[in-house]
Amino acid sequence: MKIQQIYTGCLAQGAYYIESNGEAAIIDPLRETKTYVEKATENNVHIKYVFETHFHADFVSGHLDLAKATGATIVFGPDATTDYEMYSAKDGEEFSIGNIKIKVLHTPGHTLESTTYLLIDENGKEHAIFSGDTLFLGDVGRPDLAIKSDLTKEDLAGMLFDSLRTKIMPLPDDVIVYPAHGAGSACGKNLSKETVGILGEQKQTNYALRADMTKEEFIKEVLDGITPPPQYFSKNALLNKVGYTAFETVLEKGDIPLTPERFEALANEESALVLDVRNRKDFLNEHIPNSIFIGLDGSFAPWVGALIADLQQPILLVVPKGKSAEAITRLSRVGYDNTLGYLEGGLKAWKKSGRETATIHSISAEEFAKRLKKSKLNVLDVRKDGEYKAKHMEGAQHFALDYIDKNMNEVDANKAYHIHCAGGYRSVIAASILKARGFHKVTDVAGGFKHIKETDIPLTEFVCPSTLS
Repeated sequence: MKIQQIYTGCLAQGAYYIESNGEAAIIDPLRETKTYVEKATENNVHIKYVFETHFHADFVSGHLDLAKATGATIVFGPDATTDYEMYSAKDGEEFSIGNIKIKVLHTPGHTLESTTYLLIDENGKEHAIFSGDTLFLGDVGRPDLAIKSDLTKEDLAGMLFDSLRTKIMPLPDDVIVYPAHGAGSACGKNLSKETVGILGEQKQTNYALRADMTKEEFIKEVLDGITPPPQYFSKNALLNKVGYTAFETVLEKGDIPLTPERFEALANEESALVLDVRNRKDFLNEHIPNSIFIGLDGSFAPWVGALIADLQQPILLVVPKGKSAEAITRLSRVGYDNTLGYLEGGLKAWKKSGRETATIHSISAEEFAKRLKKSKLNVLDVRKDGEYKAKHMEGAQHFALDYIDKNMNEVDANKAYHIHCAGGYRSVIAASILKARGFHKVTDVAGGFKHIKETDIPLTEFVCPSTLS
């Protein structure tokens, strides 16, 4: 028996390759399926099943393409309905893979069809669970993502409480836990950085598995502090339910080199978004006017999903040399399939053709501190709500990047703004969006709050109301 976690850091997502005696199964595969097919070919095994723990909201799964390429059967848990051929398993049903078995544990709560897969080894021992978004290390899945359900998030949280206590907690303490996500995923509130754990440890440390917890307490704690899901979540879940364009078709259509002339023409003709995915320093120094920065060296796909409202938005790419296929692949993972091509030769070719470029000014935290001492500045803190509340600059305006479209009425294009985040990635995204929308007096604070804390700039810490006398 072989189990391999294939983890993708950008999405904080774990897919799983399971093999036994000439047969294999894949659990929760990513959109591009080459890795799984090649692994099976190298080991001379047949991929028999593709198991899906639920309709994923944070990425487009590769179940359809993988089944088409290998002849594998797509398996969902109970209550799943799709627009394509698949097998909806019964609670308690077992599937054979070589000398091992996968048992279906229906665990509704994160979504109605959410299912945990229990691996029973060659000796009949309950070896591991592939818990999807039902159980994470340190947390559980958010109960507000069900597709077209009349149930409230409180109803689903109650279901999750029951699922954990009737299906998961009775399992032996030495069962290995393989979750679908780790830290950085928006599918839970406080996920561990670890990506593999032991159930007994989770029973001791995971707040949601406390033995003395009532259902009412569970519902309250699971929902406490939960923020609205990113706008693309419901769209990705629907794609996973109804189907999508084959990944190879998306890559072939989008990985097209374009001359500056053709690139500019398409931008105008198709109302295409020019997306610059280079290093943020390169973008700050020089970029195509009105282009938006979201760098490949950060949480690229989740930020694309959070900030680009339309999955069918035509996109033109400015990429580092040799990175076009990677950018298109990572866009497709969250359902953005309408890439029209990339600028061949990059900014060098753009400038050589006589076209204009733009810049965004960036200063160090030390220079920022000096400016603050001389005059009052308009400062935008674009970190998340929790980060801002924990500690922030005195007088800084909270302007979370997640909700930039909703909060544009809170800023004035006639004013000058200094922008910072935690480390410098999100502030450049925010600055690029503001610049493209006519805010021409924006300055990035390099290194963000990490470097600001090292200066003498006054900071404000959040004080919990319960600690006030």
